[in-house]
Amino acid sequence: SVVVCRMALSVVGFCGADDSVDPRLLLTLSRQYRWLEWGVLFRPDLEGQARYASQAWLDHLAAVCAASPGVLRLAGHLCSTRVDEVLRGETAFVHKLRDIGFRRVQVNATAVNGVDMGLVHKPDAPHKLLSVITATPEVEFILQRNEQTRPLWEPILAGSFPSNVSILFDESMGTGKATAQFPSPIRGVRTGFAGGIGLENFGSTVSSLLANCQGRNDVWVDMESSLRIQTVDGRDLFDISKCFSVAMVAVDTLGMPSDASQRASS
Repeated sequence: SVVVCRMALSVVGFCGADDSVDPRLLLTLSRQYRWLEWGVLFRPDLEGQARYASQAWLDHLAAVCAASPGVLRLAGHLCSTRVDEVLRGETAFVHKLRDIGFRRVQVNATAVNGVDMGLVHKPDAPHKLLSVITATPEVEFILQRNEQTRPLWEPILAGSFPSNVSILFDESMGTGKATAQFPSPIRGVRTGFAGGIGLENFGSTVSSLLANCQGRNDVWVDMESSLRIQTVDGRDLFDISKCFSVAMVAVDTLGMPSDASQRASS
């Protein structure tokens, strides 16, 4: 029902915001739909290319965030050497994101994301990662849960992990490959789901996903590849209109709130 959906889906994440979209457009949608989250991918060797914002764009985003504090939900999706850093226990970049206004950081510790997998398999990697997490209690850390990242999430979840840890089921590892069936959320852990979710299947996929959530209010979904559009001249763009269309499906089909409906009912 509408009530269950409204309670169960806490965030809808749109990952891959880059130089092809003005940060002020993200702000405009966020004012209307407070549950939207904008994911920014951080991979230094691809900075400024499609899906990976340039430093100038990030500076613009930071200025927009500072001018309207608390409106934009931002998630930093760490890739490549940015993951290597946190697996060594280094906090500098994560603290920089926190100071800009990022509320969440996702650790994409997989080969396709350019990570040094030797670091992932080091016995002290979970401890080093936990040291970064505990040193940054204001930020929620999202751990991708798949076979490649098992050396990290399995020992962390087995222990008394900090309250600012959450888990993302993403067997596609950011490639957009559809997940045949999503598992149930983990008891006692904020849980997200990704993998092949897009405009065409958003309503049906999320409805079936929420049927397994027993009314929980800490479940979210994330999408990336489905938000891209290829132009005739070969450019790969972040399609803000697709984001708006997904938000409309979330409101119309799943009963997610919009600022306009909240004003009308107040």
